[in-house]
Amino acid sequence: MLRPEAGDGPDFGALAGQYDRLRPADANWLEVADAVWDEGDLLGRRLLDVGCGTGRLSALFAERGAKVWGVDPSDEMLDQARARALRGVGFRTGGAESLPFRDGWFDRAVLMLVIHLVDRGRALAELHRVLKADGRLVIATFRPEHFERLWLAELFPSLAGIDRSRFPDPLELAAGLEAAGFDRVRIRDLAQRATVSRADALERIRGRYISSLALLPEDEYRAGLARAERELGAITEYPRAWAIVVADRS
Repeated sequence: MLRPEAGDGPDFGALAGQYDRLRPADANWLEVADAVWDEGDLLGRRLLDVGCGTGRLSALFAERGAKVWGVDPSDEMLDQARARALRGVGFRTGGAESLPFRDGWFDRAVLMLVIHLVDRGRALAELHRVLKADGRLVIATFRPEHFERLWLAELFPSLAGIDRSRFPDPLELAAGLEAAGFDRVRIRDLAQRATVSRADALERIRGRYISSLALLPEDEYRAGLARAERELGAITEYPRAWAIVVADRS
């Protein structure tokens, strides 16, 4: 999972060993992965998985018949990815702002919950560079309304504002893609319902399973955790609002 080169974003290396447990590949994750697969037309393509993290998406798409390279700046995350991936899946250390691949090398590129962690202008320019002339980019991200409805929002008052400032609005992202030289930008919305048990919710908060929790003031984090320990019910249900943003390289 990528982080900004400036060094002021969360470092995922410490989470590498427990990342997949805290953020399991459930039915909702698979539905988003399916949407990325379908919108990207990935079968048989040379594919770059940017911010591949533990390699879960890379492995899935390789199993389905894509020719996958994953890139991530965290060596700890890549250790996890290499341990799980199929033979023939390649991984390199690197950031989205300076991809370690030559011009026009890939047919497709995907970013799943990564675009909020990078310098978008530099990253989109790099993605345009490494894609072929008829290449395609698929970005899975959250819509702005997602953050107000997230189950964590009541526990941590600053969280929604932090996330709204980090995640681009899909229309803003579309404009950035066009400025970087992409065309035929389209946006597919995907709405989901999710549930989390009390035990899993507390484990996730304690593990700071999403990067935004690491950006909270420490006193707010501790107060929110204490409130969760007092108030969370057996099951929490909440909506999720995705945007799948697709663009072609002309």
